[in-house]
Amino acid sequence: MTEKEKMINQKLYDANYNSELEEERLKCKRLCQLYNQLPIDDLERRHAQIKKILGKTGENVHIEPDFWCDYGYLIEVGENFYANHGLVILDAGKVTFGDNVFIAPSCGFHTSGHPIDFERRNRGLEYAYSIKVGSNVWIGAGVQVMPGVTIGSNVVIGGGSVVVKDIPDNSVAVGNPCRVIRAITEEDRQRNWNRSPHTAQDYSKRNYLLRLL
Repeated sequence: MTEKEKMINQKLYDANYNSELEEERLKCKRLCQLYNQLPIDDLERRHAQIKKILGKTGENVHIEPDFWCDYGYLIEVGENFYANHGLVILDAGKVTFGDNVFIAPSCGFHTSGHPIDFERRNRGLEYAYSIKVGSNVWIGAGVQVMPGVTIGSNVVIGGGSVVVKDIPDNSVAVGNPCRVIRAITEEDRQRNWNRSPHTAQDYSKRNYLLRLL
């Protein structure tokens, strides 16, 4: 097997000292750099450029700059994909998103990992385990998804979570490590999210006092 074949087949491979992979990463970084430098209101060029980077997309895909990935061609996104600023996808393994995925700022999806023993790690060896995200998923700000994780459909991941294990469908999950705290229910569909002025004032006071602690 070539190092690239090992990478795609989730085996230990030489990530740091293989010329083929180095050149592919460099090519992808150039494309990302160009994307991030495009005028923010030039939606036509941005749309065309992101389709050059990613392996497969739906028709409606929108990623705010800055966006970085390693190879690009191992990323697949469905219809109505939106990611806010600061998205990083380390796609040495395949990363797949379903339809209607909403990603908040400063999130990372990391397929790459390294051996625990320093001898092999120092030789540049690593592995890459695929990540899969279902449809109708909201990923909160600052979430980091680790190698090999599957996030189901109709899931909300709370901000700041570190996802190290699979998350089932129809779940609200949060924490480090991320864990399911409850199911999504019919009550969530009926809830009125409007906050009264009195409630909002109390909430602001509480946050102010917490910052003083």
